[in-house]
Amino acid sequence: MNDQDQRDKANGLLEQLQRSRAFHQDGVVGIEREFRRLRRWQSARLARTHADLLHDPRYQPAAKFFLEEIYGDRDIRQREQDLTRIVPMMNRILPAGVLRTAALALELNTLSGELDAAMTRILMTEFPVRDAWDEATYVAAYRYCARYELRRYQIDLVEQLGEDLQKIVQKPFIHTALKLAKTPARLAGVAELHRFLDSGFHAFRNMNADAGLFITIITRRERAIMEQIGAGHPTPLELKKAMSH
Repeated sequence: MNDQDQRDKANGLLEQLQRSRAFHQDGVVGIEREFRRLRRWQSARLARTHADLLHDPRYQPAAKFFLEEIYGDRDIRQREQDLTRIVPMMNRILPAGVLRTAALALELNTLSGELDAAMTRILMTEFPVRDAWDEATYVAAYRYCARYELRRYQIDLVEQLGEDLQKIVQKPFIHTALKLAKTPARLAGVAELHRFLDSGFHAFRNMNADAGLFITIITRRERAIMEQIGAGHPTPLELKKAMSH
C-alpha cells in the first residue's frame, strides 16, 4: 500500500472518529437512561438470537467481540481519546489495513448509536413508559422509526468489518505488529485501543477457516429479522430453525 493509500485510510479513520465524538457529546442528551435501557434490551435480544454461536467454542470469542465490543453497551469514549492521540503516529505503529478496520468499527458503532437514539426518542414520545419494554412495543417502535435503508447499511457494515478482520488475521505480520505495539501503546496512553484491536484479531484468528461462515450466519439472521419486521410479520424476532446454519 502506497503513502497516499495510507493517508486516505488515516483520513477515513479521523472522519469516523469526529462523527463518533460528536454523537457521544450530543447524540443522547436528555435520553441517556432510556438509551442505555434500549441498548441493554437489544444486547439481550442479540444474545438470544445468536445463543448457539455464543456457546460454540469455535465462534464464542468472535460472537462476544461483536456483541460486547462493537454493538454492546460498552463506553467507548476512552477508545475515542486513544484514537485521537494515536492517529498521527498510526503509520509507525500499525499496518494500514488496521486503519480501515478501526474506521469500520467506529462507523458501525456510531451508526448503531444514532439509530438507537432515534428509536429511543420514538419509544419515549409515541409509546407509554413502562417498567420494561416488551417485544411488541420494541417492534412497533422499530416500524414507526423505519429507516430500513440505514438498517440494511448497518448490517452491510457488520459484513464488511467481519470480512476485514478475516483478511487481516491471515497475515502473520499483523499479529507481530500488534504484539510489538502493546508496550508502546501502553506508554502512549492508548492501551484501551490496543486491547480492542487485539481482542478482535484473536477472536477471528481463533476461528481459522470458519470465520466466513460465522459472518454469513450473523448477517443472514439479522437481515431476516429486519425484513420480517418491515414485512409486518407477527413474531419478527423469531427465526426458523432452518436459519441456524
